[in-house]
Amino acid sequence: MGAAESVIPITEETVTVAKRVTETGRVKVTLATEVMEQLVRETLLTRHAEIERRSINKEISAAPEIRREGEYLIVPVVEEVLVVEKRLFLKEEIRLRLVESQETVELPVERRVQTATLDRLPPSSE
Repeated sequence: MGAAESVIPITEETVTVAKRVTETGRVKVTLATEVMEQLVRETLLTRHAEIERRSINKEISAAPEIRREGEYLIVPVVEEVLVVEKRLFLKEEIRLRLVESQETVELPVERRVQTATLDRLPPSSE
């Protein structure tokens, strides 16, 4: 290298990006469960059968079919009676009528209700 030569150093800057997690605050969630009693009202339908037996004791030639008369369901009951010949007698009929009634019922029931409370807290000192 001569006296007229000079060296100029070339420099370069580099950028490095780094990330870190920083806590800026905290939230505390508290759940409170409360049992509340509530009155439930509902109408219930009840159905039962009233049974009436009617003695007929009448000779018939064939067994009658089950039939409906108004609000009655008629169920024939037959019996074979041995005489010199076999004859069919209508022994009785069972008359069924369905009776409906309604009843309003109130029952206390328990139900659970949760409420959430949020509290903002400062960041931890760590």
